[in-house]
Amino acid sequence: MKTAAIILFVAMYAVMIVRPKWRTLAALITGAIFLITGILPVRSVFNEIDWNVILMIAGTMVVVDFFIESKMPNRIADILLDKADNVMWVTIYMSLFAGVISAFIDNVATVLMVAPVGLAVCRKLKISPVGMLISIAVSSNLQGAATLVGDTTSIMLGAYARMDFTSFFFMKGRPGIFWAVELGALATIPVLMLLFRKQKEPVHADEMTKVSDFVPSFMLLGVVAALITASFIPGKPDITNGLICCCMAGVAVLYDLIRTRKTKGLVRALKGIDFSTIYLLIGLFTVIGGIKAVGIIDDVAAAISRIGGSSLFLLYTVVVFGSVAISAFIDNIPYVATMLPVMQGVSTMLGIEPCLLYFGLLTGATLGGNLTPVGASANITVIGILEKNGERVSFGDFARIGVPLTLTAVLAGYLFIWAVWH
Repeated sequence: MKTAAIILFVAMYAVMIVRPKWRTLAALITGAIFLITGILPVRSVFNEIDWNVILMIAGTMVVVDFFIESKMPNRIADILLDKADNVMWVTIYMSLFAGVISAFIDNVATVLMVAPVGLAVCRKLKISPVGMLISIAVSSNLQGAATLVGDTTSIMLGAYARMDFTSFFFMKGRPGIFWAVELGALATIPVLMLLFRKQKEPVHADEMTKVSDFVPSFMLLGVVAALITASFIPGKPDITNGLICCCMAGVAVLYDLIRTRKTKGLVRALKGIDFSTIYLLIGLFTVIGGIKAVGIIDDVAAAISRIGGSSLFLLYTVVVFGSVAISAFIDNIPYVATMLPVMQGVSTMLGIEPCLLYFGLLTGATLGGNLTPVGASANITVIGILEKNGERVSFGDFARIGVPLTLTAVLAGYLFIWAVWH
């Protein structure tokens, strides 16, 4: 059963890389085979699907549709164009903007909020949005581990290691993982300058776009505030963030119905939901659930611990870069959940400070998803947005930006954490 699961898993990713148009179909078919063959019991599939992410995507897409219709993204695009010297710096500003937001709310929600601004900028400049939107997705993933509320894996670490919000900044008298992540983010700026060095066309805003309605912008800010607030509530349901986004979507629809007395906005908003991305995620969650069910993730965790042996530096290196490689193909949530007790056990055995391995694990697992277009939900979401706008994204298109940014950020964080915590 385990061998069959590995073969199907590898075949699915091979299809996704060779035939990007078939990504959703490949994930759904593989998930169906997992269920039919019993690799993942049918009774378990509902629990394996991350409904929080699904609901967040659906709800935020509706709010974002009204946000786009209000022309606020165009106004923000005008401001960025007015501040930047050329296309290269517009891209860098957009990436940093996404990173700052992502330090405080989920990466998928960040992409859904910032991508419309990126699209508006690219339309004004009449350039392809592929490079800019991929940079936005990658930057949002880079910053996810910066704070307790930035990513699900951060929340998991905080709960497991009894860390609070301030622990990510300073813990036990030492700098926390926040500084490692920010150092990695700063290190990516020269990489972005190199990647987009040819895009030196001057930019400027001819005139500032007039925003037709500010309420959708306040609703989007309300989503951000609610997500941050909810992160401090202990024992909340797993789908809390998804429910927040869906409730705000309902408020947005109701507001539009009252304001216009027409259902046109509702129909448009529902059409704006990218169901292809949602189906792809459902398929991937099912497949990852099967991989976890047959013990493959446990085997990987055990192998990492064995390879490290008694050398702390080797163990730390294997944890960081092994997590990068694994998270490029496997959802980091079940992986981190499996590895946290392993890291604690190894730390106890070696008599070392567990934060070294905890922070190394989080750095590698959070950033590793940027190596492939299907390694993180935010990447899948942004590719869905691009395809919905008539753009095709190949594996090479994504890797050209994702790989150098990921390796640069990981290396910077890896060295910082080792220097501070070993």
